[in-house]
Amino acid sequence: MAKAASKAPAPDPSVDWASATEQQVLDAALTIAPHEGWTSRLATMAGKACGLSAGETELLLPQGPADLAALLSRRHDAQALEALKDIDPNTLKIRERIARAVEARLSVTAADEAAVRRWTGFLALPTHAGLGARLAWESADVLWRWAGDTATDENHYSKRALLAGILTGALAIRLSSGPGAALAFTDRRIANVMAFETWKRTTKFKPGAMMDAVAGALGRMRYS
Repeated sequence: MAKAASKAPAPDPSVDWASATEQQVLDAALTIAPHEGWTSRLATMAGKACGLSAGETELLLPQGPADLAALLSRRHDAQALEALKDIDPNTLKIRERIARAVEARLSVTAADEAAVRRWTGFLALPTHAGLGARLAWESADVLWRWAGDTATDENHYSKRALLAGILTGALAIRLSSGPGAALAFTDRRIANVMAFETWKRTTKFKPGAMMDAVAGALGRMRYS
């Protein structure tokens, strides 16, 4: 007696179709990008590999490769948090928290390194610099929140701007010189940031007050 064919599991209505399909297209894009590049055709080719028409892919990813770039960055953010889930940041000094967070964020790129090389080239283009900066900021925010940061004043923004710069530089060094060089770079930059934070505390440095003073001085130069 012939064995009955197994049936595919019924779709889970709790899973959003668009989100699930985006991830499937991203998976396909990661296999295509190393030889195709992070180009305007990438989304169409990845969608076709998933059985989508060009129109369906455009509806799902209206910004094409830019949408895929954002999906990859946010996937890596989520994977970094998963890698950090068993670490209690409260048991670490602040510089150790950031070092562990950056290390986790860099490590998750290893599985997609060939595609990430093309991804970084795409974001380095002047037309995509704004997107690259926004994604680096998002990653920095995710990691600072894991580290327990609750700042709501100007420190909220300065911390994320500084960490976004560290992440961007460390990723470039990892891709060119390997993980050891990237972690050494990270340690040096964190030391610089901690020295800056110490200087701010000892001098009672206020970024807002400094900008007010600069604006006032420029105003006097302009209208005196």
